[in-house]
Amino acid sequence: MFTRALTAVAVAVLTAGLLSACSGASTPASSGPNAGYVSGDGSITVIAAPDRQAAPQIDAITLDGAKISLQHLRGRVVVMNVWASWCAPCRAEAPVLQRTWTSVKGTGVQFIGLDTRDSLTAASNFITNFGITYPNVLDTDGSIQLQFASTLPPEAIPSTVVIDGQGRVAARALGRVDQDTLTAMIDSARDTPMPKHT
Repeated sequence: MFTRALTAVAVAVLTAGLLSACSGASTPASSGPNAGYVSGDGSITVIAAPDRQAAPQIDAITLDGAKISLQHLRGRVVVMNVWASWCAPCRAEAPVLQRTWTSVKGTGVQFIGLDTRDSLTAASNFITNFGITYPNVLDTDGSIQLQFASTLPPEAIPSTVVIDGQGRVAARALGRVDQDTLTAMIDSARDTPMPKHT
């Protein structure tokens, strides 16, 4: 237990400086179109393999009309990012996610975007404007996010949840991430980390 706690603290210390969140604390907007919106505090949670819980069995239809299922993605590390077109940190984070996806696709990793509290038109425009090539699902009412309530719920916008190859929740970031942080989260969820290039 002590070793796992120490590992989590070490990861948090190493990556704390790599995160940039919407604000210093998670606070909801009180009015306007973003009422109830909660910004991330920049925290990262990494769960040791023996303590991970199963992710929910999510089946959804992407904005392109394709079926996507976490069950069918078993064996891959899955990165699920919650975003919204009206969220400024999400707009800043979008190029980072696309760059990271480009660098890891084909290595046993799958990205999925969860667009929340948005219209189909706004979501589609966002994806086009930022050149996003990984699949995205419209989660307007947050019902997919709620399925993570018993594990590591994505409690802010943006949030990123990483699921390991055994279908277990391995890590979560609340707030905007950079590429180094996201890559480290992915590596923490791999059964065998990718070799470092020198």
